[in-house]
Amino acid sequence: MFATPPDIETRVFASLPDEFRRSARSDWANIQMRGQELDSFLEGPSFDLEGNLYVVDIPFGRVFRISPDGNWTLVVEYDGEPNGLKFDREGRMFIADHKHGIMEIDPITGAIKVALDRPTLERFRGVNDLFFASDGALYFTDQGQTGLHDPRGRLYRQSSDGALECLLDAIPSPNGLVMNVDETVLYLAVTRDNSVWRVPFLLDGMPSKVGVFLQLSGGLAGPDGLALDEAGNIAVAHAGLGTVWLFSSLGEPVARIRSCAGVMTTNVAYGGPDRKKLYITESETGTVLVADMPVPGKSMVGQT
Repeated sequence: MFATPPDIETRVFASLPDEFRRSARSDWANIQMRGQELDSFLEGPSFDLEGNLYVVDIPFGRVFRISPDGNWTLVVEYDGEPNGLKFDREGRMFIADHKHGIMEIDPITGAIKVALDRPTLERFRGVNDLFFASDGALYFTDQGQTGLHDPRGRLYRQSSDGALECLLDAIPSPNGLVMNVDETVLYLAVTRDNSVWRVPFLLDGMPSKVGVFLQLSGGLAGPDGLALDEAGNIAVAHAGLGTVWLFSSLGEPVARIRSCAGVMTTNVAYGGPDRKKLYITESETGTVLVADMPVPGKSMVGQT
């Protein structure tokens, strides 16, 4: 229905060093990758105040810090399955861990503690990604193994005073999430439906009239991580298609950002001194790609 959008090229910013690569199986890979041996599976890109990029390695429970010049440091390795990663307004690092729940990790010492794991004494199905609003509220997705066959994924919000609410509970594979510029709408990647939902909020803070904002097609998975720029354009990592789509706030295609590496473009984050670079985790090859963007990314909570 739309003209083909122009391409934006990518280049490799940093590749996981050989010393950190493994050829091994894990509980996560046995289920998610049908027992395939992996050397890594990168996800969750997020920047700290100093401009360092943090990424996670899901199957081996690792968190890495990548300096602006591309040097890798292992922050922590633990018995977990970290996926989404974000910093809150106090600079604390939180991780959506599929195995344990919401975790807090000290980026300096690597110390780990559980922030949220058993609401009403029930464990999550498998939390996936998270987003901090400007008021300190934490939004996160509980994906587990849900899909069109079992649409029981959930979207949660934990307010700054600690109150936890389940906002939606019938989602076929909720994944990445980001709010619009004025934080009146939340965009939600619904991977197995190959779509991005629009979740508007009423004045009382509750969602209403949730609908499909984007309906994608193709690929080996579906939409994964999301990011927003200052103009309200939405970057959608299309895992399994080697593409990040850029859509306007009206859902019109603006650009196609093509992977120069593999097809598992899983997540995205804006960074660089002017936030005009889009960093992309390409999980198939264990690399982080970067693309030069026309509009700066919206400043995230925990960033300048």
